[in-house]
Amino acid sequence: MIDVEKTIREYLPNIIHMSLATVMNNRPWVCELHYVYDDELNIYFRSTSARRHSQEIAQNNFVAGSIVAQHGLQDKARGIYFEGIAEQLLNVYEDNIAYKKYCERFGTNRAILDDANKLDGHKFYKITVNKFYIFDGRESTPARKYELDWKEN
Repeated sequence: MIDVEKTIREYLPNIIHMSLATVMNNRPWVCELHYVYDDELNIYFRSTSARRHSQEIAQNNFVAGSIVAQHGLQDKARGIYFEGIAEQLLNVYEDNIAYKKYCERFGTNRAILDDANKLDGHKFYKITVNKFYIFDGRESTPARKYELDWKEN
């Protein structure tokens, strides 16, 4: 048995991209995005409002995603999966956690705030995760899926 929360907190700093799934009119979509996260394990990403996933979030904010390191045939797999609620953040300034985390992780600067304030710029989005899953083949033999209820929405 693994400590799911501890494993998530150790895993997230090593992976910079996630797959995000959205759905509209019973048609699923998945995309790849760079992300950051905070101490409460909220996930943040940036995207333009014109992207399909952004448009779908505006219509249906339930999302799912995965954060998985690529591995070879001989590697023992591990991946994090989540379900949650996504929202576009409005009025993001220097004191916003999403901006601060982007600067920390990716070395960005004020230019991303200026871009977020443009009509067609990359907006900040927040995913409030309500359930995490880990598929683990590293410490679990045989490989096993673990669940962690996180936040009520």
